[in-house]
Order: sequence, then C-alpha cells, then structure tokens
Amino acid sequence: MSVDSSDGTEEPGWDVDPEDEQGVAVVAALGRQLKAWRESAGMRAADFGAAVQYGEDQVRKVEAGNRISRPEYLDRADEVLGAGGKIAAMKADLEQVRYPKKIRDLQNREAKAVEIGTYNNHNIHGLLQTEEYAAALFRMRRPAYSPDELERNLAARMARKSIFERSPAPSLSFVQEEVTLRRRIGGTMVLRRQLEHLLGVAQLPQVEFQVMPTDREDHAGMGGLIELLKFEDGSGVGRSEGAFHSRPISLPRQLRILELRYGIIRAQALTPRESRAFVEELLGET
Repeated sequence: MSVDSSDGTEEPGWDVDPEDEQGVAVVAALGRQLKAWRESAGMRAADFGAAVQYGEDQVRKVEAGNRISRPEYLDRADEVLGAGGKIAAMKADLEQVRYPKKIRDLQNREAKAVEIGTYNNHNIHGLLQTEEYAAALFRMRRPAYSPDELERNLAARMARKSIFERSPAPSLSFVQEEVTLRRRIGGTMVLRRQLEHLLGVAQLPQVEFQVMPTDREDHAGMGGLIELLKFEDGSGVGRSEGAFHSRPISLPRQLRILELRYGIIRAQALTPRESRAFVEELLGET
C-alpha cells in the first residue's frame, strides 16, 4: 500500500484561511474529534497515516485544524478507526467550509436571491459553465493554481449550479457577449459541449438568455461585467467592473445605476429566441 505523503501536504489549496472564522472553528473542531478517535484506537499518527494512505504531516495538520480534510480522508478514517459512519458523517459539516470564503459568500447570496441578472464580456458566466469549460478557465490562471487549488475552486463553482434545482426557482437573466461564445476555451470539443449546455439551460422556464452581438454600434456595457441580485425583502446587491471601484454595492441609488445600464444592455441584445437561434448557428459552425 502506497502512502500519499504529498497529497495536499505542501499545496496551499486546502489551507484554512485564518480570516475565515467559520471555517477555522469547524475545521478545528473536526480535527480535535479525529485526533480523539485516533488516540482512542491506540494508533500513532504515522501508523494512522499509513493506514489511510496519507502522510504523517498531513494527519497532524488536519488534527491541528490547519488543513481542510478531503471527504475521502474522512471516509478512510471512518473505516480504519471503525467509527461506524460517525466520522464520515462529519462531511456534512465540512461541506459548509470546504470552499474559499469569498465563494461561499457568493453562493449564499445566490441561494437567497429571487432575481439574478448578469452581463458577461470575458467568459461564460460561472452558473452556465460546464465542468470541463470551468476547469480549462482555471488552468489558464496566472500565477497558476496548484492541483489542490484548482480542484477546490472547480468543486465550488460546480456546487453553485444547484441554484437551478431550487424551488421556487429564482428568475435568472444572462447576457453574454458574442465573443465569449466563440472563444475556444479548452478546445473545440469543450466549446461544442459548452454551447450544447447553454442551449439546454436557455430552455428552462426561469432562465432568460441573451447574446450581445459584436456588431452593435450602441452598447451600454462598455464598462464591463455587471451582476445584480435581488432578494425577497426588496433589498439587493450589485457589482460592476466599470462603477463604484468594482466593489459590491447595496444602496438603492447606486443599484438604480446598475439596473439602468443592465436594462439598456438587455434591450440592445438579441431577444431570447434570437439568442437561442444564434447559439444553434454557432454550434453548427464549431
């Protein structure tokens, strides 16, 4: 049996962010429980690491609350220590903090929103991405993500897509710049499958999908990306690359500016029906 002594031990992707208070508390509590189980079984950290196919250093970091344990680590620990599912059940708690805080915050806002509207000019919006398209995007990042960081961020992005399964469903509006549908992120076949996925999502009753053609002479989105989220109590939050220093805003007078720009963008873009036909044509050319 080989010991995976390098699995995440030296990589930064599964470190606990010291500023993430919730994450620190959950991971520390889980580490203490794992250590207690191991010591009750009379196993040294090195022996336990060999049994679960992880290095001793990784085991000690997890038990000290300095590392986020992978779900499979908990599965192996449960089996080795004969916990009867009690350790594996901790995955539910870990699931709440295994993604970076800023991504969890975004996912929480999306989960509460009753309306989401976005204009995207660099790449296809995260909620619309296939896993292989998202992975290709993350691999382009410079400085490059470590394998652990890539895995963690990819899992977080895919988890956000649960918004399409919500009931009642939120109202979702996407405007994509034409170039984002032509750029062959990940290669031709990755793009083809991404376009096919877009067509499927665009058919959902809660989704309005539009394309902004490159040949438009008038374009209210030249300031860059826009995101708008509205909540059941009437409040909202927004962000734009071209306004308010790209910071999230929630003041009604500021939101009205982004809402105005987004409304004009939607009026200038192709209609949802025209946009689906446009994507179908692109798919035929790809």
